[in-house]
Amino acid sequence: MKTELFRNIQPLWSTFPTGETSSKEKTTETGGMFGEILQNAVENVKTTDAEKNKAEYLLATGQLDNPAELTIATTKAQLSVDLLVQLRNKALDAYSELNRLSL
Repeated sequence: MKTELFRNIQPLWSTFPTGETSSKEKTTETGGMFGEILQNAVENVKTTDAEKNKAEYLLATGQLDNPAELTIATTKAQLSVDLLVQLRNKALDAYSELNRLSL
């Protein structure tokens, strides 16, 4: 179960383009790098929440051997939500700043 909890977390810097163009990058050309980072953050929230729900279910049914795994899964889920909220806040701040520019 331990490796399952940590398998789906990917570092944020893995989303930066490497210069190679793949079919995924071609389809998200309009979103750009920020769009990819935001999409990965959303996927990370979904994944960690699913892992937390699974750990809660396993604990409730008595199938979880180590209750600390639920605490770890819950913390990871909360941190991924916090990261997504901070990314959203930074995007809104940048948008507000762009609106204040006078041409």
